[in-house]
Amino acid sequence: MRRRLTCLFLAGLSCAPGAAASAPEGEWRPRPVRDAAEPATVVERAAPSEWREIDPDNLLLMRLKDGGLVAIELAPAFAPVHVANIRALARFGWWRDSAVYRVQDNYVVQWGHNEGDRTLPDGIVARPPAEYERPAAGLAVRPLGYPDSYAPAAGHADGWPVGSDPDRGTTWLAHCYGMVGAGRDLAPDTGLGGELYAVIGHAPRHLDRNIALVGRVVDGMAVLSGRPRGTGALGFYEDRAADIPIADVRLAADVPEAERPRYEVLRTDGAAFASYITGRANRGGDFFQEPAGGVDLCNVQVPVRRKR
Repeated sequence: MRRRLTCLFLAGLSCAPGAAASAPEGEWRPRPVRDAAEPATVVERAAPSEWREIDPDNLLLMRLKDGGLVAIELAPAFAPVHVANIRALARFGWWRDSAVYRVQDNYVVQWGHNEGDRTLPDGIVARPPAEYERPAAGLAVRPLGYPDSYAPAAGHADGWPVGSDPDRGTTWLAHCYGMVGAGRDLAPDTGLGGELYAVIGHAPRHLDRNIALVGRVVDGMAVLSGRPRGTGALGFYEDRAADIPIADVRLAADVPEAERPRYEVLRTDGAAFASYITGRANRGGDFFQEPAGGVDLCNVQVPVRRKR
């Protein structure tokens, strides 16, 4: 089997420096780039045009009763039915007085209500399609330029980490740190979006194309990842008194504009992001003595900043 590093050349984008167009599995070798720009410097110097603001309709704000705030960008381009459900659930007040009830070390944090125990609001699709991957057509993917262990090709599309299969013409979101998915039961259940989880550990990429990823945490990861680990199976809290109460979950679009937090994501189709990837793959400066010449998809965290 061959591991291909496919250059899609969509939207005028090409392979990252040091990447090969095609290489048999096991024959790829790192090709370090000396004197690559430091990633933090690239982000600091990125022009305003290199950033996109998150649409308030796609920004979910979860406030915990202890005062913590978690901001989640939704991904309707990848899971439109699940995201529509989540918007409807937020406006219905679904998560009010629910809780974080599972914190599994090096894996996920999970929260919400058991979907089978409560009345659903009107308009909810109770059995969404399996939105685990989507057609690649119409989606410009900037290739990562380095091998991926879980997909024939990997890269970024509109700020999201994705795997791709050029032969099948499909693309999917990757389970990187901070990504948010819809909890589900055994197949054919796909989860409707009432129970959500966020990845807080080493990227569980084996879950790719098996669960609907609906977004990612853009602010407040420490509010989730710093919680006490559950002592029950799979990290569930055994004592309900240990649950972490949620005050409310709202769309930013429903918050008065003056009170609404605003975030920007570094565009992944621009020159700044291309330099950022090269820098992530070839760390230098005073600390790094030898650039790696390669990088994992989930080690290229797309920069997000709060807009003042």
